[in-house]
Amino acid sequence: MPQDVLTDLKKVRNIGIMAHIDAGKTTTTERILFYTGINYKIGEVHDGAATMDWMEQEQERGITITSAATTCFWEGAQINIIDTPGHVDFTVEVERSLRVLDGAVAVFDGKEGVEPQSETVWRQADKYNVPRICFVNKMDKLGADFYFTVKTISERLGAKPLPLQIPIGAESDFVGVVDLVYNRALTWRGETGLGEAYEVEEIPADLAETAEEYRSALLEAVAESDEDLLDKYVAGEELTIEEIKGAIRGMVINSEAYPVLCGSAFKNKGVQPMLDAVLDYLPSPVDVPAVHGHEVNNEDVHHARHADVTEPFAALAFKVAVHPFFGKLTYARVYSGKLAAGAQVMNSTKGRKERIGKLFQMHANKENPVEEAQAGHIYAMIGLK
Repeated sequence: MPQDVLTDLKKVRNIGIMAHIDAGKTTTTERILFYTGINYKIGEVHDGAATMDWMEQEQERGITITSAATTCFWEGAQINIIDTPGHVDFTVEVERSLRVLDGAVAVFDGKEGVEPQSETVWRQADKYNVPRICFVNKMDKLGADFYFTVKTISERLGAKPLPLQIPIGAESDFVGVVDLVYNRALTWRGETGLGEAYEVEEIPADLAETAEEYRSALLEAVAESDEDLLDKYVAGEELTIEEIKGAIRGMVINSEAYPVLCGSAFKNKGVQPMLDAVLDYLPSPVDVPAVHGHEVNNEDVHHARHADVTEPFAALAFKVAVHPFFGKLTYARVYSGKLAAGAQVMNSTKGRKERIGKLFQMHANKENPVEEAQAGHIYAMIGLK
């Protein structure tokens, strides 16, 4: 389903899915690709069929080694996903990927909470100021505990978790979530097939008190982040959904708080609300600061480049992979300007001009050829030495 890239950058998200090994990162990514319409058959990691794990070595081991990049569409927006390895041996690869992200989804195992590798990747994301939302996965697992996991985000990461959902049921009885922003329940009951259909219901009576407590804490955090909202809140006025979402977005972009959602990617529960949260709360290329660099031949001359096609072309190559047909593929994040296939670019590390042969937007190891690379997007390029 090749679609043109979106030129309205407010509707673009460049995100990574980051996690400890076995937290379910690849399964979560697969579900995202399924619901966004790119994967018609869901790839299961334990079958060795996962789309993002495209090197044979990865398929055998069931872990993600290299950062494949994938483009998908959700609710009229474009999401470019960089798959980041969750295994401790591949930390350099993760760090390389984090440099080019505007935001990330941190996936946690609902039973284990924050694990050592989650901590390592989190610190790396801090270093590059990557705004994040959290997805507590595996809520269907024996011993899964959402509240424990939220506590570990606070205690082990020193971060401010902001639950936007609480689970309905746990372990094999996990059926859905209470959406604290809209104050409603979302359930995936019975045979939901592949989880496309979920019901919007009243909050279950046995959760009403907990939901009220968590929603009050959320509204308080929202109000405290904005003086106008605080005045309204103190005066006892209702905050609108737009005001709540806008304030959460502001806190996320400034890395002041980290929204927490939950679900079970393997059981197809909770993935669509998490995709909605990616659009609602993670920054677009125009929400992040300009990138800074210096002239190739003169380190004293500095430039700032914004996510704008009218500015001079600037891109960062963050990964090189070998493609079975095309040979060397260079993955690059375009920060400013645009570039046509066949054009020449200055390779700043080599100090010479090189011609770009072909340009692709990638879906794991499948490529969609494009005529032009534009600011704010991620591409694979052929021709760079």
